[in-house]
Amino acid sequence: MSSSALVGIDIGTTSAKGIAIDPASGRVLATAESSYPVSSPQAGWMEQHPDAWVTATGDVLSSLKADVKEILGIGFSGQMHGLVCLDAVGEVIRPAILWNDQRSAPQCAALESGGGRDRLVKLTGNRALPGFTAPKLLWMREREPAAYARIRQISLPKDYVRDRLTGGHRSDVADASGTLLLDVAHRSWSTELLADLNFSRSWLPDLAESCDAVGMFEGVPVAAGAGDQAAAAVGAGITGPGPLSLVLGTSGVVLAATDRFLADGEGRVHAFCHAAPDRWLVMGVMLAAAGSLAWFHDTLLPGVDYDVMLAEAENASPGCDGLIFLPYLAGERTPHFDPDVRGAFCGLTLTHGRGHLIRAVLEGVAFALRDCLDTVRDVGATADRARVSGGGSRSRLWLRTVASVLELPLEVMATDQGSAFGAALLGGVASGVYSDLDQAAGTCVRVTDVIDPVSAWIEPYREIRLRFRDSYPALRSLSRRGTDPV
Repeated sequence: MSSSALVGIDIGTTSAKGIAIDPASGRVLATAESSYPVSSPQAGWMEQHPDAWVTATGDVLSSLKADVKEILGIGFSGQMHGLVCLDAVGEVIRPAILWNDQRSAPQCAALESGGGRDRLVKLTGNRALPGFTAPKLLWMREREPAAYARIRQISLPKDYVRDRLTGGHRSDVADASGTLLLDVAHRSWSTELLADLNFSRSWLPDLAESCDAVGMFEGVPVAAGAGDQAAAAVGAGITGPGPLSLVLGTSGVVLAATDRFLADGEGRVHAFCHAAPDRWLVMGVMLAAAGSLAWFHDTLLPGVDYDVMLAEAENASPGCDGLIFLPYLAGERTPHFDPDVRGAFCGLTLTHGRGHLIRAVLEGVAFALRDCLDTVRDVGATADRARVSGGGSRSRLWLRTVASVLELPLEVMATDQGSAFGAALLGGVASGVYSDLDQAAGTCVRVTDVIDPVSAWIEPYREIRLRFRDSYPALRSLSRRGTDPV
């Protein structure tokens, strides 16, 4: 059994993950995971019952407690935007509507019509997306009025779990930034927007900073926590201006921490509060990063090991002899915010083989991440390197490709536990183990490798990137035409 530990719990989309770390070094002492299902009762709908999160969290905590002598502090991170509705006695009214649910697209369109987009960006720093919480409430009001009438409180996923363990009704400003109800610049609920939408302020949780202690669980201080991307940034030691956070997960994220509020007038990036007090995040998101490679594998090469695939890709030359992959398999966010555009291979010839196709997927994701980076820079964020996480970061070829397209060195971290690791550091501040997040990151976060751009690839990728960007308008036109009624 290990010694004293800090514990982080991440309430993900498919499982609760836990990590216990040594507070003196950040060394991982134990990990645990407990899965739960996602329900899709209709096309485009994604739901879960919140009690599944609570049960899974209990299992994770029990496992971690068995592996360490003492828990000093607990922090939470989790999937953002999900809507949990509670009635007058605190019972869940309906299954939670998740971040990847698309049913509220009509409500988003209504919110942005007639100058609404400009007002949303002005009040919240963000435009309306179906994933966000406020449009889900509008959908409930229109489509489930009886359930809507019972609402007395709403919670975000990780907040519901934490409140069940500690009592109270709280959220942190980082996670609340994704509700489309927060005045992100001032780190408070937007009274103007609540009035516009006719939502009751009494439904909303009290706000805290992510590292504030908001309760106790079995005598252990519990931090308010943060949304998964803010927690992952903390886990990578990005607590203020400095390196970017680059996530090569199912989706791709380019995130910059800033010491002032920055927003894009067109809403091309997300502007959120950081988990670090008095700091903010500017975040570009592409929807199918490692998800693009997983699609290619599962659809075309289900029996082939990923290592074999990537070895074949390495045999293809950079630029894939003119082949380009556009990774818009689920539409796109930054910089296009186009849910209808679809993916494509462009430039196929008889000379292209399987390795070209695989490498084109890796390069196409890298080009889309560069679009995110350039948009984040347009807003005013700066950085000369990035810290990488996510499943895609296990491929050295992919990292070299991304580094060369972004023209930035990529730093690989000692742990890929990301959000849960950051949540544990939040618990360390809440419990007084660290004075602040800067000290926590300085004590525990370690860079183990640096992937530099390949100098011979930079200039060819610059030229190919122009073709990649020029391809979007034509593809958008084809995608739109395909959705028109006959």
